[in-house]
Amino acid sequence: MAEAVMETIRHPLLVLDKELRVVKANRAFRRMFVVDRREVQGRSFYALDGGRWNIPKLTFLLTNLLAKEVCEVEADVPGIGRRTLLLNARKLLDESNDRTLVLLTIEDISGRCADERQTAELLRQNETLVREMQHRIANSLQIIASILLMKARAVQSEEARMHLEDTHQRIMSVAAVQQQLGIGRRGEQIELPSYLSRLCETLAASLIGASRPISIRADVDETTVPSATAVSIGLIVTELVINALKHAFNPDTAAGLIVVTYEVAEPGWRLTVADNGMGNSASPHNNAKPGLGTGIVRALAKQLEGRAEVSMGSSGTSVSIAHESFKSALA
Repeated sequence: MAEAVMETIRHPLLVLDKELRVVKANRAFRRMFVVDRREVQGRSFYALDGGRWNIPKLTFLLTNLLAKEVCEVEADVPGIGRRTLLLNARKLLDESNDRTLVLLTIEDISGRCADERQTAELLRQNETLVREMQHRIANSLQIIASILLMKARAVQSEEARMHLEDTHQRIMSVAAVQQQLGIGRRGEQIELPSYLSRLCETLAASLIGASRPISIRADVDETTVPSATAVSIGLIVTELVINALKHAFNPDTAAGLIVVTYEVAEPGWRLTVADNGMGNSASPHNNAKPGLGTGIVRALAKQLEGRAEVSMGSSGTSVSIAHESFKSALA
């Protein structure tokens, strides 16, 4: 009955004795390699078809069945050509004769390998396209920002100038986030310390004039986040830095400092942007209605399952976005 079952199996299959001589070769094996029963019965597996199977990695497979049970090989198949074959070996115990046998199946995975290669090539092409789009988007944002800045300098209305400058800053912030994420691959984990450090350097270079003695520093715990999360964190940091630059410092500020911190307490985290400015209590904008930037920060914090908290005093203002589980992780 066992032999009858073997004959119906669609994959080539061999039963070998402990010396690796062929005890049984099923119909699928004989058909694939164009041999009859008498050509293979009792012969050493390594001697079949002119020594086709006498290759080191297959020898290792059959010698160390407990160490490795599958092996992928390239072989010429009569009438088909070069194929990729997956060999799977298992030990069997023949209780009637109290002997150990080896069951070896051979599966043609050439089609699957070709599909995998095609998929990998399509992914590579898609990645190239995404990078090219990122590059073009970043360039377009830079052009738009430059045009807005030129218009802001040309308009007579102070209110219109403020709106144009505000829009210019936001476009520059999005360009900064895009630029820093462009060095990573889409969907991969982003090293947050280097990402936020580079972002702070970019923001300082694009938003702080040479005449303003203000610096931006990042203090970030070693951690990685998905690229989508990094985008949200980068946009939050950018909005809060813009807000601090607009409202925290007066023209007489001697040494302004904005510090971006990211603390991790698994499974929670806390992102903080703090300044040493005059504080909201002394700011002329302390009674202003929440603007677009505040709405953006709140929306992004909600996406990250975080909560925004504002702390203000004579030594400056601190805005924190804490993940819901951060406090419980510290307890």
